[in-house]
Amino acid sequence: MELFNKSGALIASVLVMVGALIACQAKEGTVPPASEIEAVAQRLGAHGGAAAERRLREWAEQGSVVAKRELGMLYQNKTPQRGEAMRLFEEAARAGDAESAFQLAEMYHRAADGTGHEPEKAWPLYVQAAEHRHPKATLRLASLARNGSDEAARWLAGAGLK
Repeated sequence: MELFNKSGALIASVLVMVGALIACQAKEGTVPPASEIEAVAQRLGAHGGAAAERRLREWAEQGSVVAKRELGMLYQNKTPQRGEAMRLFEEAARAGDAESAFQLAEMYHRAADGTGHEPEKAWPLYVQAAEHRHPKATLRLASLARNGSDEAARWLAGAGLK
């Protein structure tokens, strides 16, 4: 009986996701608000689904910065798609998305794993995100700056942590 309840819950959640996608497709050619894109991405992360991923890709191709960021988040930990994640984050960061700038900076910062990217590329991206009040970027800048330096103090003051 417990198996039936779990299966029923899974089927119900998939049907809700499919319904949301159908509703979005009814407005073909329009990009939904950021909150709707993020909700689809969250369901995709929780349950997977080629249809949801395809829809995010369509929105990204239509120019949605949020869809690019969410696809990047989906791909960043998948080795074959890391390059695509970096490209998506870069496009979204250029459009002013602070979270994308931070995520791309994190990928560069961790890139000492032989991927061919230089961790030095992370600094300007952290700065971009911190200038848009991204708290983790601000803290990362402070930790990367020399301990006790004026620059570290400036970033910590910007985060309200001095």
